[in-house]
Order: sequence, then structure tokens, then C-alpha cells
Amino acid sequence: MTPSSLDATFAALADPTRRAILARLASGDASVTELAEPFAMSQPAISKHLKVLERAGLVSAARDAQRRPRRLQAKPLGDANEWLERYRARWEAQFQRLDALLSELQARKTNTNTNTNTKTKRGSTKRGRTKGRRRLP
Repeated sequence: MTPSSLDATFAALADPTRRAILARLASGDASVTELAEPFAMSQPAISKHLKVLERAGLVSAARDAQRRPRRLQAKPLGDANEWLERYRARWEAQFQRLDALLSELQARKTNTNTNTNTKTKRGSTKRGRTKGRRRLP
């Protein structure tokens, strides 16, 4: 996996039409005509998208008599996934630390609310204040 091949993969995946083409090819090989059917665009426009996908190594063209069906190639997607996984592990660790901090802050807030609302005998609060008593000089 080279940086340029990774760049080409992500550039190809950036377009929703190309992602839809890849999704269609995930279910099996298809001709340009079959790939163009769900889109409101011409075959030459679909062919341009296929060329981008082919340059990125995501799609290959096979020979079947007069047809040239396109086929999904999984390796570039696997390389992109491998690259993303390294960062996912870091993100997961950061989210776990954030979850722990939020749990701790919520526990403190619950304890603080409980302590300020709880009164002891003779009308004093747990913070040591008393109600209605004067201080002696």
C-alpha cells in the first residue's frame, strides 16, 4: 500500500456515483450498460467513472466474447480499511477515556446533589451550617 494508491482509492470513493457502482459490483460482475441503468447519465459518463475506479485498482475489466464485464477488486478496499483501522484503535481508546471521565463527573454530580439535599438532626446540613441559630460573641 503506497500513499499514492491510497490517495487514488479515497479519491475514487469520494464520489457517490462511484460508491454506488462499487455497491452494485459487490453483488457480481456487470457490463457498462447494466451499471448505467440506475443512473440518469449516459454510458460515456459511466465509463468515465469506471476509468477512475480502474485507475484506483477498485474495478477490473474482463473479456467475455464481445462483452467486457466489470469486476470488483477487493485489495484496494482492504488496504484502505487497514489504514483506517490503525486510527480506529486510537479513536476507540480516546472514546473509552471520555466515557470514563463522563461517568466520573456524573457520579460526582449525583453525590454533590445528594449531599446538599440531605439534612442531619436539629436542622443543620451536612456542611455544618445551622438554621436559625445565632453565634455567640
